[in-house]
Amino acid sequence: MDFYFDFISPFGWIAAERIVELARQHQCTINWQPFLLKATVVDAMGIKPLLQTPLKGPYALHDARRQARYYGLKLSEAAGSGQLFNSIPAAQAVLWAKEHHPELVEELVLALYRRWMCEGKEIASAEAVVSVAADSGIEQKALAAALEDPKRKELLRQNIEQTISKGVFGSPTMVVNNELFWGSDRVDQVFEWIEQGGW
Repeated sequence: MDFYFDFISPFGWIAAERIVELARQHQCTINWQPFLLKATVVDAMGIKPLLQTPLKGPYALHDARRQARYYGLKLSEAAGSGQLFNSIPAAQAVLWAKEHHPELVEELVLALYRRWMCEGKEIASAEAVVSVAADSGIEQKALAAALEDPKRKELLRQNIEQTISKGVFGSPTMVVNNELFWGSDRVDQVFEWIEQGGW
């Protein structure tokens, strides 16, 4: 399963928390694919971010808080307010970890998500991202140097282009055998699809 997500998305976080255990139960491997909603929604689609859309935005925030409660997850006041931030360093860190520490990617994704979504602590700065990564077992100096490398921006740009080329626009999006499922409310359906081989 390819799991596309942006760290600013509370729905991406809710889905990420759920798919980890479900993937183990179904012997399914997760390919974590960070991207930027600004690139897909604002730039490619030409519309406002969901949480800034009149009527729909306030409902989405309410729904995110409600979904979190339903699944027993703690959504911080800061994350539940719809505050937007720069998720580029976090996305770049995940792509770097996929190259250098693939065994730690899942732990890193969840740790970064939880720092913001649960604890309300920022993950917009490279320093914060490196600190979280260190707690996940990733060597600080190597990641810090990588995040300063212009090559990382290009690799993220390429990853986003590939994301858009596959028709992905929202966070989370799960792709199984070229079938796209958008939204945290599609998680159970995804695994039913895997079990049944589609319908």
